[in-house]
Amino acid sequence: MDQADFPTVLRFFKALAHESRLRLLGMVAERAHNVQELAARLDLTEPTASHHLAILRGLGLVTLRVEGNNHWYTLNPDALTQAARAVLSREQVAGLAPGANAPDREQAILRNFVTPEGVLTQIPVNRKKRRVILAWLVRKFDLGRAYSELEVNKILQKHHNDPATLRRDLIGYKMVSRQSGEYRRLEDSEWQP
Repeated sequence: MDQADFPTVLRFFKALAHESRLRLLGMVAERAHNVQELAARLDLTEPTASHHLAILRGLGLVTLRVEGNNHWYTLNPDALTQAARAVLSREQVAGLAPGANAPDREQAILRNFVTPEGVLTQIPVNRKKRRVILAWLVRKFDLGRAYSELEVNKILQKHHNDPATLRRDLIGYKMVSRQSGEYRRLEDSEWQP
């Protein structure tokens, strides 16, 4: 998740983390209600109900229609759907985790160890950095295709002059399997963490 989006996500969760706001949202999803009706049904004062509705309105989840002295509130279903997709997608939720800016970290590692021409300047000693480099290298191989050792070495030599070490590491990190002289790239989910 982009750190710039974090305050918006936090506002969304804070808005829906209050019982009265959730109940108000449910009520305006049924039909349009005015503040007096909403306050009475939830046993709130009108200013308190208005305060909660203003927060929901600030996120675009409810709309306001003014008729004389009455303020009518209804659910904005499109905004709710869009907010849920934007905030509750697997990627966005995963982005809430500490260190979720891993792609930025991985890009920094690649910039430090790989030239713009795609040549590996050195094999990192640090295991986490080495894993990032290996994950980058393994994507040079097609999933589902069998490679001979000669083909594997040829691909790896384009990126570093020690293909044997890289080949062993790819197998050791379970990014590539070797069986009967054939090498195959494995699915990301099978890789050693």
